[in-house]
Amino acid sequence: MRLLLVEDDLALQANVKQHLIDAQYTVDVASDGEEGLFQAQEYQYDVAIIDVGLPKIDGLTLISQLREQNISYPIIILTARDSWQDKVIGLDAGADDYLSKPFQLEELVARINALIRRSAGKASPVIQNGSFSINTRSLEIKMHQEVVNLSGSEYKLFEYLMLHPGSVHSKSSLIEHIYDQDFDLDSNVIEVFIRRLRKKLDPDNQYQLIETLRGQGYRLRQLGQHE
Repeated sequence: MRLLLVEDDLALQANVKQHLIDAQYTVDVASDGEEGLFQAQEYQYDVAIIDVGLPKIDGLTLISQLREQNISYPIIILTARDSWQDKVIGLDAGADDYLSKPFQLEELVARINALIRRSAGKASPVIQNGSFSINTRSLEIKMHQEVVNLSGSEYKLFEYLMLHPGSVHSKSSLIEHIYDQDFDLDSNVIEVFIRRLRKKLDPDNQYQLIETLRGQGYRLRQLGQHE
């Protein structure tokens, strides 16, 4: 999952970014509202985390502008103001959740996970597809109740596919959700990771789990309960 973090406190920004990377997220950062607006318009994110007290464009104005442009992915606001009125103003501006500073990084990760699941129509941290499951809290993947070990990039790719079964994803769109904006979009890295996932998760091609649609991209099959 790819996140946008807009925070002008550079020490806090660096700390939050590293914690989110450790939690297997890809994170782009901006240090003011103008830069945040540009990045939000240029790239597709799964969640944005926006501080209220930003220079150039404040966080609430930034959120309102994003919503006016029909940018609909979930937004968490970070605020040093902890009155209920300020939180209501943030939610009314278009935010989906908020955290008051100081906050625990583990709570931020939990809220991000919940928003991603909600936007994908998933209520539980455990996402099931036939005999395959992924726990977005523990980052554990199982096949027939047996744990499957994946690399960080393989996990990110499979998690995104599991959150959107039945949908077709181009190579470029998958790269945009897994890597930051400096990654080479012409790379064949997605093909490599798809091959690895097939080898580790469906070595005999019994389930035809990840389908290739020529000229379009890849699709994770929606499996039946007993598959």
